[in-house]
Amino acid sequence: MTTAPEFAVSRSEPALPRAEFVLTPAERALLPTPEEVAGYRGRGWYLSRRLFTDEELDTLEAATERYYEGHRDRTLAVRPPNLASWEPSHGPVQRHNDYVHYESEAIAAILRKPLVGAVAALLAGAQEIRIFQSTLILKPPVPEEPSNQVPWHFDKHYWHTSSSDDMLTAFIPFHDCGVANGTITMVDGSNRWRELPSGEDATRHFARRDRSELESILAANAHHNGEQVRKVPVVIPRGHVSFHHCRTYHGSGANLADTPRRAVSLHLQDGANQYRHATRPDGTPASYNHDVVVRRTADGRPDYADPRICPVIWRGTP
Repeated sequence: MTTAPEFAVSRSEPALPRAEFVLTPAERALLPTPEEVAGYRGRGWYLSRRLFTDEELDTLEAATERYYEGHRDRTLAVRPPNLASWEPSHGPVQRHNDYVHYESEAIAAILRKPLVGAVAALLAGAQEIRIFQSTLILKPPVPEEPSNQVPWHFDKHYWHTSSSDDMLTAFIPFHDCGVANGTITMVDGSNRWRELPSGEDATRHFARRDRSELESILAANAHHNGEQVRKVPVVIPRGHVSFHHCRTYHGSGANLADTPRRAVSLHLQDGANQYRHATRPDGTPASYNHDVVVRRTADGRPDYADPRICPVIWRGTP
């Protein structure tokens, strides 16, 4: 198994990974075929072969338990305005914690696996893949908890300041993930839809919006494209990963099982992605949490290639 690029020991800032990314023959056999890449681009999502071993996922889960207990190798120098940061005082709601790949070296070592980056590179048609964001998620077995149901949305709405339309997300559950425990559900083919012109502020996070409003927006956009809403729950065996395009509508239902649903949403950017100025419908500037965290480019823009926050996990032709 190819391991993630080595990091030197640092207690303040993460060291930079080596620039070499090589797959073993066994790992190359796990890459998507040209037909599967074409399917991803048509449907907006792809279920991988087994990319993680039981040992890797056990290590990841143990690292996230330490994270929930308060362990941090480092913390962000500035707290972004819209940071998802669950803490015990928030209670048995759905937990979301951003930047876990930055704050925990043990979590980062698993998430930086080159095989994940190579799969993403093929799907996105890119020579380079960088981490954009990582969100640790725990959906408690409390079906009546409102936060357990994630309404329909697509990620690009929150990434208006990103220039790329080829960004994607790897949803990595720590265990078998199916309908009973609230797996991720895709709206098939919605990545190809033309968005209905609207004056509403799509940058508002789904957690701050009415679920019925987002359901209506989904239906209106399907109608605008002459399409039916085809909802596909993705049944993900342990070790497999669900990838979805940044414009694919998705959501998830309640956890009806008797154990938590644990996962990481690993948001990925192709090498061409960079900051661009964008505005909301009212004319105010759009922003992303990175904008107060990452270094600046020579012309003063937030640098979405800052290797501390957005490390490269694949470079080259898989």
